Amino acid sequence: MDKKSLRKRQIEMLKGISALEYEQKCFQIEQRLYHSEEWKNSEVIAVTVSKHPEVNTWNMIKRAWEEGKKICVPKCKAPTRELDFRELNSFTTLEKVYYDLYEPIPSRTNSVHTEQIHTVLVPGLAYTRKGYRLGFGGGYYDRFLTGYNGWTLSLAFDEQIVEELPVEYFDIPVAKIITESDSIQCG
Repeated sequence: MDKKSLRKRQIEMLKGISALEYEQKCFQIEQRLYHSEEWKNSEVIAVTVSKHPEVNTWNMIKRAWEEGKKICVPKCKAPTRELDFRELNSFTTLEKVYYDLYEPIPSRTNSVHTEQIHTVLVPGLAYTRKGYRLGFGGGYYDRFLTGYNGWTLSLAFDEQIVEELPVEYFDIPVAKIITESDSIQCG
């Protein structure tokens, strides 16, 4: 199956998770994340602002603020397909962009250098136990991760773990995947 068909299938599967099950799964994933070495030992965390039916990251952002951590969220540079992570201090410094995604408003946020980021929560639609993922298309994260040396993890529902995915030479696996029932060390 090609990536486009896989993406469509994964999105439909995620949309099929009931509202109550979704809330419970997100809560369990959050708890695993907060107890992880990566969360505990990171002062600066990069994360996308989630859009349903992805694992909800809004509570994680609030929890990071409560713990005094710095959160940075990506601004996509479409012409070069690069990510510019910018510090998020308030949800009011976000704007809706293409595909109804929330991104930081550049004039109201500051850029964070890659080497300052301790952990990146890498989004995706499907993952193998080796850490390879099916992203949303565009290769933004693979480009970013090429020059990144910190921790990489992904948050996923159990249903998003698959046996295999098409892997290309430029795909960079994540080091860990946290689901509602497991913390998978990849590699």
